[in-house]
Amino acid sequence: MTTKTSTHTAIEPNILYFGTPVALLSTLQEDGSPNLAPMSSVFWLGWRAVLGLGARSQTAQNLLRTRECVINLPSEALAPAVDRLALTTGSNPVPDRKYERGYRYEPDKFGRAGLTPVGSETVAPPRAAECPVAMEAVIEAVHSLAEEDDGQRGHVLTFEARVVRVHVHEDIRMAGTTDRVDPDAWRPLIMSFQKFYGLGPQAHPSRLAGIPEQWYRGPDIERARKAATR
Repeated sequence: MTTKTSTHTAIEPNILYFGTPVALLSTLQEDGSPNLAPMSSVFWLGWRAVLGLGARSQTAQNLLRTRECVINLPSEALAPAVDRLALTTGSNPVPDRKYERGYRYEPDKFGRAGLTPVGSETVAPPRAAECPVAMEAVIEAVHSLAEEDDGQRGHVLTFEARVVRVHVHEDIRMAGTTDRVDPDAWRPLIMSFQKFYGLGPQAHPSRLAGIPEQWYRGPDIERARKAATR
């Protein structure tokens, strides 16, 4: 019997960012001013988003205090705006670990990025007008990662965010529909191993596309309809 040789090579990459969408999280500082933070540790299940953040980050502290945010999704065209937020923090003074990496305090993140804050409907943090997608959300649960490891415990938090309102630019809404995004028109900004990329054309037809989207509709959507407008 012959054994097929594996074509894989075992490696130990420092990060596992194989490709995730960039999000700009809007939160409120203690003085009521808006903070805007880029991140890409995010994924969705229905109308729930899971956000991964350093526990000591200003955004994490804002989320713990207010339990509200807006998850703004920039298009690939907004990469320069997102990059202007790199190495900035809403924490003052700048934490030692970030200071060593070259971060500096920036009190006006929207201004720094060149983005426009606009009022949200159900939460206090503003939306970023230029982002084609903005999801208002409330935090339903917080979990700490690596609880079994004394060296990592408490350093990274995951936030379960329940989306209560979704806003999109009209040019990415699928023609002839009210509630569908056109994946051929939507071009999210992708982070892969610390570099920005866009989303290319459809690689292959998907059998899942044959399932009507409304079959995925969950109870959180009906619950979101009852969210009070501010």
